[in-house]
Amino acid sequence: MNIDWKNLGFGISETDYNVRCYYRDGKWGELEISSSNQITMHMAATCLHYGQESFEGLKAYRGSDNRIRLFRYDENAKRMKRSSQGILLAEVPQSIFQGAVEKAVKLNERFIPPHGTGASLYVRPLLIGTGAEVGVKPAKEFLFIVFVMPVGPYFKAGFKPVDIMITREHDRAAPKGTGHLKVGGNYAASMTSVAKAHKEGYATALYLDAKEKKYIDECGPANFFAIKNNTYITPESHSILPSITNMSLMKLAEDMGMKVERRPIAVEELEDFEEVGACGTAAVITPIGKIVDSDVGKTYKFVEGDTPGKISKKLYERLIGIQYGDIEDKFGWITILD
Repeated sequence: MNIDWKNLGFGISETDYNVRCYYRDGKWGELEISSSNQITMHMAATCLHYGQESFEGLKAYRGSDNRIRLFRYDENAKRMKRSSQGILLAEVPQSIFQGAVEKAVKLNERFIPPHGTGASLYVRPLLIGTGAEVGVKPAKEFLFIVFVMPVGPYFKAGFKPVDIMITREHDRAAPKGTGHLKVGGNYAASMTSVAKAHKEGYATALYLDAKEKKYIDECGPANFFAIKNNTYITPESHSILPSITNMSLMKLAEDMGMKVERRPIAVEELEDFEEVGACGTAAVITPIGKIVDSDVGKTYKFVEGDTPGKISKKLYERLIGIQYGDIEDKFGWITILD
């Protein structure tokens, strides 16, 4: 195996095994190991026609002691359960979810990047409706699958400031829709605006609330946060996915003596923020250098060049330090796989 660990991007790569579990006749079966990257389903499967699917994203890390660490994957299991309740998927028991994640990571241990490379093993749990239906109703059969791949940073710049644009042309999710759930339809709805942002030279698009276009919502595929007067500020909205990374950063900010505010953030407040960023499992933290609002001819600048803000940097270093085992985990977030 010849992998350039330090120059990995964030994309598909093949590993040895994935782990599967089927829901049939009203119950979940046993975990199964597969070496195939293909799945077979009926052409009328509900995931294909009605978007009945949910997925999660988490990472496994190799510490300097060579031990494998998982970060807060119990929270991923809980979030998938909430998503399942929202679109009537069969709920994956936490024991099956966590067991499948652990098994998939261990079976593919040779693909976990070495400590110090800045890379990690991305873990993708996926739950889909495989039962055939032509009426709009939930499936009776489901497939839960966990696959993995080694990855580098989500944004090519890594932990360096990026520029983003505000979009009013598209909405990611409706106010009382599925924005708070981790389901594929939300991401499909974001593709046009994110593609436009890339075409115009930006890293991603920043969404405003769908109802009034007054408040900051999601930041592409990630949560938004800002720093002002020693306060960590992040949006409160039913159409925003509750990010496990953001939840962790709020706790770290409090532990650093900062105040934390989760509330609606008017777009005009960008004028006064000292630092802003995007956060999520894939990106961890992506500092934002500037935000361009071309609809009103306004540009908000936060940092110059490639230097992230001091507080964003401190939060980032503390979080990844815990994830890789370089900093004490006093919150009980890490599970070590033996």
